[in-house]
Amino acid sequence: MFAPADPPRLGQLHGKPLLDALPDVLRRDDYWGVAAATALTLVARGRLVPGVTAGGHDTWRAGPLDHADELHLRRLAVHGDYDELRAFLDAVADALPRTGGDGPFASRRVHDVPELAQWADEQLTLSVRVETTEDLRFRGTLQVRDVTDAHPRDVRGSGRELDAVRAIARLGWPPLRRLLDRSDLTDDEVAELLGTGIEVHWPREVTTGLTAKAALGEHSGHFGADDLLTFRWRLALGDDTLTDQEMDLVAEATRPVVRLRDQWVLVDPRLRVKVRRQLEPVTAVQALTAALTGTAIIGGEPVEVLPHDLTATVTTIPGIPQPAALRATLRDYQLHGLRWLAHLTGLGLGACLADDMGLGKTITLIALHLHRDHPHPTLVVCPASLLGNWEREIRRFAPGTPVTRYHGPHRTLPGSGVVLTTYGTMRLDAEALRGHDWGMVVADEAQHVKNPHSGTAKALRSIPAAARVALSGTPVENSLSELWSILDWTTPGLLGTHRAFRTRWPVPDDTLTKAVRPFLLRRRKTDPGVAPELPAKTETDRYVSLSVEQAALYEALTRETLDRIAGTGGMARRGLVLALLTGLKQICNHPSHYLGHDTLRGGSGKLDLLDELLATILAEDGSVLIFTQYVAMARLLHQRMTHPALFLHGGTPVAQRERMVDDFQSGRAPVFLLSLKAAGTGLNLTRADHVVHFDRWWNPAVEDQATDRAHRLGQTRPVQVHKLVTEGTVEERVAALLQDKRDLADAVLHGGEAALTELTDAELADLVRLRST
Repeated sequence: MFAPADPPRLGQLHGKPLLDALPDVLRRDDYWGVAAATALTLVARGRLVPGVTAGGHDTWRAGPLDHADELHLRRLAVHGDYDELRAFLDAVADALPRTGGDGPFASRRVHDVPELAQWADEQLTLSVRVETTEDLRFRGTLQVRDVTDAHPRDVRGSGRELDAVRAIARLGWPPLRRLLDRSDLTDDEVAELLGTGIEVHWPREVTTGLTAKAALGEHSGHFGADDLLTFRWRLALGDDTLTDQEMDLVAEATRPVVRLRDQWVLVDPRLRVKVRRQLEPVTAVQALTAALTGTAIIGGEPVEVLPHDLTATVTTIPGIPQPAALRATLRDYQLHGLRWLAHLTGLGLGACLADDMGLGKTITLIALHLHRDHPHPTLVVCPASLLGNWEREIRRFAPGTPVTRYHGPHRTLPGSGVVLTTYGTMRLDAEALRGHDWGMVVADEAQHVKNPHSGTAKALRSIPAAARVALSGTPVENSLSELWSILDWTTPGLLGTHRAFRTRWPVPDDTLTKAVRPFLLRRRKTDPGVAPELPAKTETDRYVSLSVEQAALYEALTRETLDRIAGTGGMARRGLVLALLTGLKQICNHPSHYLGHDTLRGGSGKLDLLDELLATILAEDGSVLIFTQYVAMARLLHQRMTHPALFLHGGTPVAQRERMVDDFQSGRAPVFLLSLKAAGTGLNLTRADHVVHFDRWWNPAVEDQATDRAHRLGQTRPVQVHKLVTEGTVEERVAALLQDKRDLADAVLHGGEAALTELTDAELADLVRLRST
């Protein structure tokens, strides 16, 4: 949190002096990191105005802010407090520009300047009335408008306005001093006035509608890493773009106004500087982003980009037939996915196929491999549990394609076909994989590399390929940074650097949608025309009561931990909160889970309901998946099973996982216990017509992925989803918040349990206390 002070440059940020804390804050991937980057951007743009604090001290403030600045701050303030954000921006604006010279607004020393307070409070607007003579000499009169006055008054009269202007002139603006003396203005002084933020009124015959836009050069139609495009300024008068000769006239002019198309046109000095400056060429991918969004960030400011055929190049998808070697008939949406992937990879771009789980991303990628017919092999990186599924699908749908598992001891790399490996093996053998030629690299369940700083993500980024494709049912689980990580791997540079991305898009907006849409294809099972044959899915929250033993443990843990939390702060407090939430969820599961018993002892409302559900499901010859996030709880449940039951967790060997899947799908075991994190993605378990979430992950996207192990293509029966919730506990409270989509629900969705560590003591107590049912 930022603690303002007077003067503001002495404020505290996270308990440290502002300037000491600023470098560390800039490296943070959170609200304050974006706020700090925003503050530095405003200062770099010269957005500074002088003011006087409530205590009478001289200070610089961030401003004046244009509409785009204000819109950005309002969006950013959704994640914090607007007044606190403005105070933080003002503190940075005051601390950085101090030069160490004499006088207020220059010295690092604090000045008491109460005599300027009235001037600052009155928020005077200065205006210069400029007249032109036949020889284009400029004569001006200075006027001051008080915000409470309907009409401007000439400053030659007496009164506080003139005093205020004189005070401003003392700060170092020579044009103001000359206007006070009724002197003519030179061209340079008129130009200087234009750069001060003072509003200048020109005669009616002078037009001020000259604007600058960015224009991109020609493009070859391929987006290689070394392809560069020219980027230059184009000026427009109204809606008409100037010719090259007119651009030269503006660039070479020495006066603030030029004659264009039979009229005098006022030229902002900043426009003249722009057209004189040679812009650096940009990569083809950066140019594509600018063309798609219609804006580019140049010099830290958004600039409109003229329309370019790059947009049509990427978004116009040609029709192609499915490969003749594919032993299946693609559904219409799968064929569209193939055409989309083939088009982007053919241009040298990457893509993320983000269809719902179970809609056939694997077969679409097999078809893409056959279509590309690249001389070098395709590398598929996936979780260990999916190696068998990929191999079976390739042998089934592309029987003539060589497929090799690069996993386990004695692994070697072939020269053709499809190579399957795991994220762990890829990380260990990154050097060997980097030295191989790949026609395409595919990252299945790409959310495994959503952290760009992880060793796995760095290893994946180091492997060169002619094309990169990410597969993920949830490209954004917690934050927009995950989307950046995936798309920056598939198409490096598309969204800029990570820091630039966080500054430009602290929250999603229309320009982000335009930039991302061509590279991320997202279809849901509920979309019209997508998998209409998929049976219904019914989700039910099933509420149970705590046993007497559970209630006693719940209240004791809550009381003791809240007492300890009240006396701590920082990381220690966060650790206690997480431990409390984990302990309460374990108690809600079963007392033996929380107490660490090897066998189930005592009663549990969830266990009683699970027994009833299993009796009904198995009596109707059904099959069921039971998910829990705790391996220890799954072991206890597995011991209790009286029917054939399988148990899969993160430590299960790959070969054994595949046998389990076969046993379940063939009906040899009707009950499958699964660790949510280890088995919540990739597996095809369509034998199940019931899914039980024994405990809640508190992230609906993760739970939906687990449910989609059963509710996917190939499922022929309606799927019943049972979510067990203990009444009166933190489970019920969070379930209600997620359902209602309130503010705290958004925090949970974006931060999981860690978001709850930031609650106040009172909010935390209200969340976890046991309520009567």
